[in-house]
Amino acid sequence: MSRRCMITGKAVMSGNNVSHANNRTRRRWLPNLQDFRVESETLGERVKMRLTTRGMRTIEANGGLDAYLLGVSDAKLSTEALALKRRIERAAAAKAA
Repeated sequence: MSRRCMITGKAVMSGNNVSHANNRTRRRWLPNLQDFRVESETLGERVKMRLTTRGMRTIEANGGLDAYLLGVSDAKLSTEALALKRRIERAAAAKAA
Protein backbone atom coordinates (compact mmCIF):
# COMPACT_ATOMS: atom_id res chain seq x y z
CA MET A 1 0.00 0.00 0.00
CA SER A 2 1.52 3.30 -1.03
CA ARG A 3 1.85 6.20 1.34
CA ARG A 4 -0.18 8.59 -0.80
CA CYS A 5 -3.47 10.35 -0.11
CA MET A 6 -6.26 9.35 -2.51
CA ILE A 7 -7.71 12.87 -2.56
CA THR A 8 -4.89 15.40 -2.18
CA GLY A 9 -2.08 13.29 -3.64
CA LYS A 10 0.27 14.11 -0.78
CA ALA A 11 3.10 11.58 -0.56
CA VAL A 12 6.38 10.92 1.25
CA MET A 13 8.94 13.70 0.98
CA SER A 14 12.66 13.36 1.59
CA GLY A 15 15.43 15.71 2.61
CA ASN A 16 18.19 16.22 5.13
CA ASN A 17 18.46 16.63 8.86
CA VAL A 18 21.02 19.39 9.33
CA SER A 19 22.78 19.49 12.68
CA HIS A 20 24.34 22.52 14.36
CA ALA A 21 27.71 21.31 13.01
CA ASN A 22 26.11 21.26 9.51
CA ASN A 23 26.25 17.45 9.29
CA ARG A 24 23.61 16.19 6.90
CA THR A 25 21.77 12.89 7.23
CA ARG A 26 18.91 11.75 5.04
CA ARG A 27 15.40 11.67 6.46
CA ARG A 28 11.80 11.25 5.31
CA TRP A 29 8.62 13.19 6.06
CA LEU A 30 5.60 10.90 6.06
CA PRO A 31 2.09 12.21 5.34
CA ASN A 32 -0.46 11.94 8.13
CA LEU A 33 -2.45 9.09 6.55
CA GLN A 34 -5.51 7.67 8.23
CA ASP A 35 -7.83 4.82 7.30
CA PHE A 36 -11.13 6.65 6.80
CA ARG A 37 -14.63 5.33 6.14
CA VAL A 38 -16.90 7.85 4.50
CA GLU A 39 -20.57 7.45 3.60
CA SER A 40 -21.54 7.69 -0.06
CA GLU A 41 -25.21 8.67 -0.32
CA THR A 42 -25.44 7.69 -3.99
CA LEU A 43 -23.92 4.23 -3.52
CA GLY A 44 -25.67 3.70 -0.18
CA GLU A 45 -22.55 2.28 1.44
CA ARG A 46 -19.50 3.27 3.42
CA VAL A 47 -16.32 3.49 1.36
CA LYS A 48 -12.93 2.83 2.93
CA MET A 49 -10.24 5.29 1.85
CA ARG A 50 -6.69 6.09 2.92
CA LEU A 51 -6.56 9.86 3.36
CA THR A 52 -4.52 12.56 4.99
CA THR A 53 -6.27 14.62 7.61
CA ARG A 54 -6.24 17.49 5.10
CA GLY A 55 -8.11 15.26 2.63
CA MET A 56 -10.71 14.43 5.28
CA ARG A 57 -11.33 18.13 5.93
CA THR A 58 -11.56 18.77 2.18
CA ILE A 59 -14.28 16.15 1.77
CA GLU A 60 -16.24 17.45 4.76
CA ALA A 61 -15.96 21.09 3.64
CA ASN A 62 -17.33 20.24 0.19
CA GLY A 63 -20.46 18.53 1.46
CA GLY A 64 -19.43 14.88 1.54
CA LEU A 65 -17.71 12.37 -0.70
CA ASP A 66 -20.21 12.43 -3.58
CA ALA A 67 -20.33 16.21 -3.84
CA TYR A 68 -16.55 16.49 -3.73
CA LEU A 69 -15.80 13.80 -6.31
CA LEU A 70 -18.44 15.01 -8.76
CA GLY A 71 -17.23 18.60 -8.44
CA VAL A 72 -13.49 18.08 -8.95
CA SER A 73 -11.79 17.51 -12.30
CA ASP A 74 -10.53 14.05 -13.22
CA ALA A 75 -6.93 15.26 -13.59
CA LYS A 76 -6.71 16.04 -9.86
CA LEU A 77 -7.81 12.58 -8.68
CA SER A 78 -5.81 9.41 -8.12
CA THR A 79 -6.73 6.26 -10.03
CA GLU A 80 -8.58 4.80 -7.02
CA ALA A 81 -10.57 8.00 -6.49
CA LEU A 82 -11.31 8.21 -10.23
CA ALA A 83 -12.68 4.66 -10.21
CA LEU A 84 -14.87 5.56 -7.23
CA LYS A 85 -16.09 8.68 -9.06
CA ARG A 86 -17.10 6.53 -12.05
CA ARG A 87 -19.02 4.16 -9.72
CA ILE A 88 -20.88 7.12 -8.21
CA GLU A 89 -21.70 8.55 -11.64
CA ARG A 90 -23.08 5.18 -12.81
CA ALA A 91 -25.15 4.78 -9.66
CA ALA A 92 -26.55 8.32 -10.01
CA ALA A 93 -27.46 7.67 -13.64
CA ALA A 94 -29.19 4.39 -12.68
CA LYS A 95 -31.22 6.15 -9.96
CA ALA A 96 -32.23 8.92 -12.38
CA ALA A 97 -33.37 6.44 -15.04
